[in-house]
Amino acid sequence: MSHTELPAASTVADAAKLILDGIKGGREFDAFKAASLEYSEDWQCFTGFPVVQRWNLEADAPALFEEGLRALALKAAVYELTADDRAAEIPIAVPVDEMTHAMLAQAQLLGRIAEARGISIIHQTDQEHTDYRAGGYTHDCYRLAWGEPPVRYWLDHEEVVRRRGVLAGLYESIGMGRSGREHALDFAAA
Repeated sequence: MSHTELPAASTVADAAKLILDGIKGGREFDAFKAASLEYSEDWQCFTGFPVVQRWNLEADAPALFEEGLRALALKAAVYELTADDRAAEIPIAVPVDEMTHAMLAQAQLLGRIAEARGISIIHQTDQEHTDYRAGGYTHDCYRLAWGEPPVRYWLDHEEVVRRRGVLAGLYESIGMGRSGREHALDFAAA
């Protein structure tokens, strides 16, 4: 955990808005967006997106793409203001974090957009925090930049844990252990 003092939420919000505009203004943004949304054939997560109530990939992906962009912009803003990648790993809600993974998988496009705009995209799995809570630092920064985050995707950590428990029970009932991380299915017998 970083010991860097986090900048004021209003300062992060102002920087994040500029960063988001810079990303969206990138020459290759449309290709980046299309590639991120096309990633659906590989979105096989059992515990990220499925915590969204009545999740539907095609219906939810465009709105979740915007939330992922905002999360990356907030993290980039904290990094820009602190030069501390650990401090920049502010808490992000699980479904939003999962979307950022689809975006980060477009490494060449996102890298070129970020480099052209002088933006540092921050994400390192072993440092990320998915313990987002309404009323916390990330929520304050987001709210000051874009208004209230949609609670459909910005779920509090405790609710995500509860929903993951529900999912784990359902997965177990069909032979999927550890929330899809193992199973004993014999495909030759099927």
